[in-house]
Amino acid sequence: MHIVIAQMSHETNTFSPVLTDLARFAGGRDAPMSGDVARDVYRGTASCMGGYLKVAEEAGADISIPVVAGAPPSGPVEDDAYEYITGKIVEAAGLGCDAIFLDLHGAMVTRSVDDGEGELLRRIRAVAPRVPIAVALDMHANLYPDIVELATLVYGYHTYPHIDMDVTAEHAGRLLLRTLRGEAHPTMVWGNAPMLPHVMRQGTDDFPNDRLQARASEMESQGALAVSVFTGFPHADIANAGLSVVVVTDDDEALAERYRDELLDFAWGEREAFVYEVEPLEDSVARANTLADAGGPVLLLDHYDNTASGGTMDTTEVLAEILRQGLEDVAVFGFFDPEAVATMVAAGVGNEVCIALGGKLEMPALARQSRPLELAGRVKLISEGRFRATVPMSRGLTMNMGTTAVLSVGSVDIVVVSRHIEPFDPGCFRSLGIEPTERRFLMLKSRIHYRTGFKPLVKEVVECAGLGVCTSDYSEVTFENVRRPIFPLDGINSPERF
Repeated sequence: MHIVIAQMSHETNTFSPVLTDLARFAGGRDAPMSGDVARDVYRGTASCMGGYLKVAEEAGADISIPVVAGAPPSGPVEDDAYEYITGKIVEAAGLGCDAIFLDLHGAMVTRSVDDGEGELLRRIRAVAPRVPIAVALDMHANLYPDIVELATLVYGYHTYPHIDMDVTAEHAGRLLLRTLRGEAHPTMVWGNAPMLPHVMRQGTDDFPNDRLQARASEMESQGALAVSVFTGFPHADIANAGLSVVVVTDDDEALAERYRDELLDFAWGEREAFVYEVEPLEDSVARANTLADAGGPVLLLDHYDNTASGGTMDTTEVLAEILRQGLEDVAVFGFFDPEAVATMVAAGVGNEVCIALGGKLEMPALARQSRPLELAGRVKLISEGRFRATVPMSRGLTMNMGTTAVLSVGSVDIVVVSRHIEPFDPGCFRSLGIEPTERRFLMLKSRIHYRTGFKPLVKEVVECAGLGVCTSDYSEVTFENVRRPIFPLDGINSPERF
């Protein structure tokens, strides 16, 4: 048995100015990985690729890996990058195989295509019209019909933070192998609700997504083969952005439709719980300061500028307010500013330096703009910026921050990186000699993923509304292409149909 396994993963923030070219998918290499190199990197890791490889290797399959292309969330994918990645996958499919395992995201937008995953599947079907295809998707997928109609089965994460990526791919892969053996006959239905759940209200520790995902899992124990609730990615100004549901049953369309409608009805009925209430930044930082004796670190969450939602990772408003209010003993992760890193490298460890930190990437989608923060401090450390993830999310993979420097401004240590990276693993501090549990305050540019590594370490979390293209205030961006009416942009009480 010959199985093609490939990754094409990108969550596109259409408001983001961050360039998404082929280099961003290459992860610091000359080109995206493939073949034995990719197999060695991903085998045994808590990732979709790791899960797929486990299933294929257990089945004794002959495995081809034409490309593994995953990029941190950012702006629309450049067309030449998309053509390179899809070309590799389509070529492998056209050479012939018994099955295809795809690690996709579900919210990829290119310069020319709103549904990057659906277009990939259309191209695969042009050369391999009957080959069974399993698709593993992120919970933030924005589904279009082609993704569902052209795949044999679709399955998405049940957790956010995403700590079940490998489990998701294993389930999808094993179900496809059962289909190949004639032991299952997938029947798949889907639907969406006209709503844009705020990302800050999508965590699976929180109501109502905790209930939705728990019920999806329960349905899988009550007759369904696979049930996925996709909360969607609202920072994509495309027609189908928003919440959707996919249900796969064993040749039972009526059951699939009943389960789909139950989940959509529940999500719609609890739509107000998916709305995020914003607290003024000055109030948030002042409140954090009152919690400083909580018996452990207080985490200030700069969630408007999270690179894992397409943020520039260089807006300065939250850090500026922390400094203005005089918070002490703070560890900050982090700022994407290769120019500042180069200045610190040139100055050398132990030397004083003046830098203009952050605020360098213009954000045309926003009326407000961030500006550089003029800082004088000491270069505390310089690092190559690599560490291995040990938390459940992406466990076993090497995290690459690029050349990294730590700037000490009084008792505030600021990590400055050369590559966009989500701070979900405390290794982002510990690999630089900073022990997060020993600080009074931590500041992270994150939204929900921090919970997998940092929630057990901190005593309090204060969410700070700074500035950035992953704003939780929808009024700061202009939606021109999303279907209307849609909640909460429009006051609708009941949808005409899902």
